[in-house]
Amino acid sequence: MKQTTLCYMERGRKYLMLHRVKKENDASQGKWIGVGGKCEADESPDECMLREVKEETGLTVTSWRYRGIVTFISDIWPCEYMHLFTADRWDGNETVCDEGDLQWIDKERLFDLTLWPGDRIFLRLLMDADQPFFSLKLVYRGDDLVSAKLDGQNLTL
Repeated sequence: MKQTTLCYMERGRKYLMLHRVKKENDASQGKWIGVGGKCEADESPDECMLREVKEETGLTVTSWRYRGIVTFISDIWPCEYMHLFTADRWDGNETVCDEGDLQWIDKERLFDLTLWPGDRIFLRLLMDADQPFFSLKLVYRGDDLVSAKLDGQNLTL
């Protein structure tokens, strides 16, 4: 299974979001997501997240929390384990991303954006600071979310 990371950087009541509009053949084309990417050989999830955030934003994360693991099952895309993080401190200056447009979005406006259906589930979990580490399984048919399990329990879609 492919291993990836995704980090939602928090500044007050905003998340740094990436609007995926610059890469061709992008599974997330046109959608808004956090920053992250594929783990390289011999790289831990933390190391991957730190590298990907630096590559995509120019920022060096100095304080983060590992929030959960998301298992993606799809009929058209490779299955993957995505390690999910939030970050609240970093150094450096934000740069232009070659994969899309970075924008600080108010948390209240997140659900007005074009998101993957499963992202709507885990974003709600991330917004709860007391939410313990979680395991979320998302099953897609095409772009449609057909089932979801949170910590082994079926969720109503």
